[in-house]
Amino acid sequence: MSGNDDEGLETAESDADEPAEEAVPEASDEAEAETEQPAPEAGAETTSDADAEPDAAGEAGEGDPDAEEADDTGPTLDENVMPDEESEADLLIPVDDYLGAGVHIGTQQKTKDMERFIHRVRTDGLYVLDVSMTDSRIRTAADFLANYDPEQILVASSRQYGRFPAEKFAEAVGARARTGRFIPGTLTNPKYDGYIEPDVVVVTDPIGDSQAVKEAITVGIPVIAMCDSNNTTSNVDLVVPTNNKGRKALSVVYWLLANETLDRRGAEPAYALEDFESGI
Repeated sequence: MSGNDDEGLETAESDADEPAEEAVPEASDEAEAETEQPAPEAGAETTSDADAEPDAAGEAGEGDPDAEEADDTGPTLDENVMPDEESEADLLIPVDDYLGAGVHIGTQQKTKDMERFIHRVRTDGLYVLDVSMTDSRIRTAADFLANYDPEQILVASSRQYGRFPAEKFAEAVGARARTGRFIPGTLTNPKYDGYIEPDVVVVTDPIGDSQAVKEAITVGIPVIAMCDSNNTTSNVDLVVPTNNKGRKALSVVYWLLANETLDRRGAEPAYALEDFESGI
């Protein structure tokens, strides 16, 4: 980690996530195929076999009916998405904006790691994420990222709907982006032409972006991850709970994270939400 780490996760909120586990050895095969999203992770609870996440598109986590289109399933705006004692006035954006983007919509799988971020389960079996915790963790992640030189931040996204907002986030805050397939050796092989040495990595999904997470652990840099109800977080330093499969949800979360990071630096945000929304 960089010299900024003393001001990092230890200064985040009191329920900061568990430190990353022992690094997984780096795969030696440069031709390693792109990580495919598996069926339910170990430890995940599921309410329906229909929630398994097939990889019909041949890309990590893409093509599954319960994933990429999760934000277009018509979320109702009167859903109960956070504890009654939490004030809507304290949120970065109105709760209806979170709801309209489907940020709260989880999967039909729940891991023990993500249980504390889940508010309730809907009658259709989908877990509902607590948007007040999403909002709070966006602020915490921005506090942390503001400690780093912009060019030392790397954002990675293999998910189709995460690529455009991830690239916009990088553009907004001056970070570097690696979207699409994450080439093995990007963080660990100095002989690779695309080798880089960032100080912190932001990923859209610990499953789809497992190669980036694995390499970050190997070289000892922290990982901030957008995590859905079905993710395990043992290799994540800071969780931002959100629907990480929906186009609109990822646009909102990356937009807010960019604005909050710029705000912590004393810079004026120059992008609107529309700038982070990719076409279908």
